[in-house]
Amino acid sequence: MSLKNRDEKNRRRNKTVAFRVSPEEDEQIETAVRLSGLTKQDYIIRRLQYRNIVVIGNPRVYKALRNQLAAVLTELQRISAEPISSKLLDTIQLIAVAMNGMKEDR
Repeated sequence: MSLKNRDEKNRRRNKTVAFRVSPEEDEQIETAVRLSGLTKQDYIIRRLQYRNIVVIGNPRVYKALRNQLAAVLTELQRISAEPISSKLLDTIQLIAVAMNGMKEDR
């Protein structure tokens, strides 16, 4: 078997798991994956196994955080008179956790 099918503990990964999600759920998953800096596969496996998601700061994660924060600011400016949606609050929480993790590394 090729090395591509082995994980960091040299285990073979030859099973495929697939599931369907709504467009909203997919967007939420994609946001969390971008902000984590992990691959989608690694992110989902860690979440399913209740492992901590450790954000490793790199230019890609920084750019994702910056872009997501800009989108949050735009949304907050747009809805300044309306109640904040739970989706937006979830995104803000993800950004805050990632930023706090990066702050602790310094």
